[in-house]
Amino acid sequence: MATFGYLCPLILMCILVSSNAQLQQNFYAKSCPKAEKIILDYVHKHIPNAPSLAAALIRMHFHDCFVRGCDASVLLNFTSSTGNQTEKVGVPNLTLRGFSFIDNVKKIIEDECPGVVSCADIVALVARDSVVVTGGPSWNVPTGRRDGRISNASETLTDIPAPTSNFSTLQNDFAKKGLDLKDLVLLSGAHTIGVSHCSSFSTRLYNFTGTFGTQDPSLDSEYAANLKANKCKSINDNTTIVEMDPGSFRTFDLSYYKLLLKRRGLFQSDAALTTSTTTKSYIDQLVAGSLKEFYAEFAQSMEKMGRIEVKTGSDGEIRKHCAVVNS
Repeated sequence: MATFGYLCPLILMCILVSSNAQLQQNFYAKSCPKAEKIILDYVHKHIPNAPSLAAALIRMHFHDCFVRGCDASVLLNFTSSTGNQTEKVGVPNLTLRGFSFIDNVKKIIEDECPGVVSCADIVALVARDSVVVTGGPSWNVPTGRRDGRISNASETLTDIPAPTSNFSTLQNDFAKKGLDLKDLVLLSGAHTIGVSHCSSFSTRLYNFTGTFGTQDPSLDSEYAANLKANKCKSINDNTTIVEMDPGSFRTFDLSYYKLLLKRRGLFQSDAALTTSTTTKSYIDQLVAGSLKEFYAEFAQSMEKMGRIEVKTGSDGEIRKHCAVVNS
C-alpha cells in the first residue's frame, strides 16, 4: 500500500511521495517496448529444457525481496575494492541457482535498450514467466524497480526465513516485510515445485533435540524412515537432492498442502504452518478449494511480495551488468 506525506498541496507531489507510485504495468512501454516480450521469449526457449530452474528462479526472487527489498542485491558479486561479502555468499543463498540465466537475459536486453531495464525487474519477470511456462499460475508484475548498490551477506541470516523456523519466527519474518499469515501460507505453496538438499532438514531426521538419534515427532514416521533409507542416509549428506512435493514436484498444484496435512512437509517451516489455527485453516480452505482459486490467491501474494521495499524514481540505479554496481 502506498504511503503518503501528511501535506500534499499538489497532486504531483502526492504522487512523488507515494512509495509505489512508479511501479506500474508496462513501465518500459515507451523506453524499451520489446523488453517483456524479449524476456518471455528467452524463458520460452530455455526453461522447457531445464524446468527445475523455474523453482530456482522463483526462490531467487523471494530471497532477493526479503533482503533490502526487490532490488537485485542478491545478484551482486564480492569485490576486492569494498572487501564486502555479498548476499550471494550468505548461507541461505549458497544453493541458489539461475545467476547465469539472469545474466544472459540482461545481455540481450542491454543489446536492445542499454541502461534502461533493471536487473530487479528482470528477476521479477523471469520468475513469473518461468512458472507460467512450466504450467503454473501467472501474476501481475508491475515494473519500474531500480537496482540497489548495497549487498551484505550477514543480512541474509537475519532477513530470509530459515527452513528450521517455527511459526512465531515465520510470522515475524513475514510481518517485517508487510506480509500477513495468508501470504505466508500462499507463498510457501511455491514449495510444490521445489527441491531441497538434505542439509536443510536432516536435523529433523537425526538430531532433532540436539541428541543424535532423535527424530522430529511432527514428521510422519513412515515418511521419515523412507527419507533415511533412500535419500538422506546420513546427517552429513550435503549433496543429495530431495523433492519437496514427491511425485508431483514438476506440477504447480495443491498436493504440497495435502502433504502438510499428512505431516509430510519436508522443512520444519513447512510443518510449522499446521501449528497455528489461522494458517491451518487457510490450508484446509485451499485443499477444499479449486486449483483456479489457489492460483488467483497465490498471484495476489506474489504481486504483493514483488513490491517489498522497492526502489523507484531516482533511488538506486540501472546496472549495466547484474553482478556489479555501476562504476
